Formats: sequence, C-alpha cells, structure tokens
Amino acid sequence: MEGEVREAAERDFRRALEAKGHRHTSQRAAVYETLYASSAHPTADEIFTSVRTHIHDISLATVYKALEAFVSCGLAAKLTLGGGPARYDGRVDEHHHIRCLDCGRVADVEQAGRPEWLQSLSAGTDFDVIGYRLELVGTCPECRA
Repeated sequence: MEGEVREAAERDFRRALEAKGHRHTSQRAAVYETLYASSAHPTADEIFTSVRTHIHDISLATVYKALEAFVSCGLAAKLTLGGGPARYDGRVDEHHHIRCLDCGRVADVEQAGRPEWLQSLSAGTDFDVIGYRLELVGTCPECRA
C-alpha cells in the first residue's frame, strides 16, 4: 500500500510541474522530498545542505530554481518572515505561522476556517478580499529556557 501511495504522490508531483511547463528531474524530486519531509520551514541553503548529501553535484542555484518552480505550481509556499531569508513550506493548506524573535524558528499554527472579519473587510473596501497572511511572533520554549 505504501508503494502505491508514493507512486500516486510522484504522479501528482510530475503532473503539477508539467502543467506549468516545468520538467520533472531527479534533482527537483530530491528537493521536493526534502522540503515535504520537513516541518521546520527550511531555507534554500538548508535544503541545499540536506540534498547535497545524496546528490553531490547539485548546485544552490538548482535548489532555488526548483523551489521557485514548486511555488509557481502551488506545491510549496514561500514564507518571507521578519526580514530574514525566505523559508519554504511543503504544506500548502491554509494555516498560519509563528516565528521566534530570538532564534528565528518558524512553526505551524492551526486555524479553524476563515475568520468572520475577513468578510467584513471585503464589505468595507472596494477590494474583493480572497485571503490574508498572518505572522505571529513570540519566543519559543528553547529560547525562553
């Protein structure tokens, strides 16, 4: 069963790339696998370091291009939080993030549906509000200790 799920995920990954005109390569697959397996919202440099243990000749530019392809295909989200380096999220469902002001760690925060105030914003402006981004900030448990 696990093999079937993996094959289906690989097929969906390939289709999403090709639908936007991107080629499926073993390097892109390795970058995506690393991103998808991480809940730490890694930077491109962190993904590069991880993938390079398996694909020694991959370049940082290739990792950046792969990540941007994933974002354009809806396979990943690019997080530009707090002025630091961009972080990437393999989770593309609606959820928020919280960032530690001391160490920069980013974690997911679950949410329950769209907030009611989002509809009132549309009514009070000439914009059709279709979404929003919310960054929560604080201090993580390790930095508090």
